[in-house]
Amino acid sequence: MPAIDGLTFLKRVRDLKAEVWIDGQKIKENICEHYAFKGLIKSKAKLFDLQLEKDFMTYQSPLTGERVGSSFLIPQSKEELEIRRLTTQEWAKTSGGMMGRSPDYMNTGMMALGAAWEEFQDTANRGVNIQKLYEQARENDLTISHTFVNPQVNRSLGYFEDDDAPISARVVEENKDGIVIKGARLLATQGGITDELLVLPVGGKYIEEPFIYAFSIPSNTENLKFICRESFAYRSSPFDHPLGSRFEEMDTIVVFDNVLVPWERVFLYKDYSIVTNMYEETHFYAFLLHQTVARQVIKTELLLGVAQMLVDSIDIGAYQHVQEKISEIIAGLESMNALLLKSELEAKLDKRGVMVPEPSPLFAAITSYPQLYPRFIEILELLGASGLISIPTEEDFHSDIRPDLDQYLQSVSCAALERTKLFRMAWDICLSSFGGRQRLYERFFFGDPIRLKSGLYNSYPKDKAIELAKSMLAKE
Repeated sequence: MPAIDGLTFLKRVRDLKAEVWIDGQKIKENICEHYAFKGLIKSKAKLFDLQLEKDFMTYQSPLTGERVGSSFLIPQSKEELEIRRLTTQEWAKTSGGMMGRSPDYMNTGMMALGAAWEEFQDTANRGVNIQKLYEQARENDLTISHTFVNPQVNRSLGYFEDDDAPISARVVEENKDGIVIKGARLLATQGGITDELLVLPVGGKYIEEPFIYAFSIPSNTENLKFICRESFAYRSSPFDHPLGSRFEEMDTIVVFDNVLVPWERVFLYKDYSIVTNMYEETHFYAFLLHQTVARQVIKTELLLGVAQMLVDSIDIGAYQHVQEKISEIIAGLESMNALLLKSELEAKLDKRGVMVPEPSPLFAAITSYPQLYPRFIEILELLGASGLISIPTEEDFHSDIRPDLDQYLQSVSCAALERTKLFRMAWDICLSSFGGRQRLYERFFFGDPIRLKSGLYNSYPKDKAIELAKSMLAKE
């Protein structure tokens, strides 16, 4: 099957029937129509229709010759790396970058692993498994969720779990059919509404053998369940919740209740040497960061647009402190975009002939954005002020009080209805539960910010800078 359309995607999700729990209830009806999921699922369906409309968003499959999604493309030139960016940003524009787990995110991760399949070769020939899983995802346009976070029971370095009562998902048995996993993992965004669940090793210095595994399984695998947090899609009205009603991405706890993972789906098992090198050797992080920063550029562009529209609506653009605030967002947008483009400009072919974006500017971007994004939100709050609170609902505008709203909520540049829609979107970005989740999401999107900065410090090549400094000392 080549790249799919939106209707095919909707049917696939409807027929999946994964075990998903929310508000203490197991979802038994069509999940595509469930209040907590229908907005996001319909928004995702539009992505697949868009993919078929834009020539650059698909390419010819090396296996079948049919058109498949460019988010699966293994880039072999800088031009193909650019196509990957353009694909991500075309999809990101539909949500203003608010959909952090659009299909291209994990398609990118699967591509990086599949392109470097030989890194997983062991005595059981497991490297071939990830190659086949990647090809299966590409040829069928599968959607993928992932998890590699353990429950936060005790985060001290010396903590080890009881083998008899596992909390973090671990191997409890292996047999001729595969490995059996019991325990839980956290933060599978969109868990239960994607075709596949990719499970990767947590890693770390103290990783034990029962935790050294990686595999991908269908989301409706027996004994696999997804437990949802509270939904932030409180109302389906795009007027009342312009972003949350359409782009709320559910986060889930994944419970493995003695889940059998067939051997053909396991591509890493008990090999510590692979765990320690897999992310670097596959350029997994470099490719995921390239996709992430491309999306964040679009998200920052949305914030700039909303900020300027707020300024125009109440005519405060002449104040220098307002110009200063808008300029902060502009500087952030240009900085993120420059780092993204620098990663492509300095991209290099690896030993497999894959064009890999230069990781240093991408890591610089991902360590900056957790500080930039909250500041941009603060600027929107300062610009909108009390206007972000005085926001009637759609029903108010269809009631007898409409004349009052038209009179008292108009602005210098637009009528009350348009002004309210704008301020509700700014409120949804800044102050709603959806907006709060977005702020936390960007703060920890790629892990703990301090750890990321330590990683940047340890990996960044500083020799040229040191030589320049030494040359200044040597001058007479």
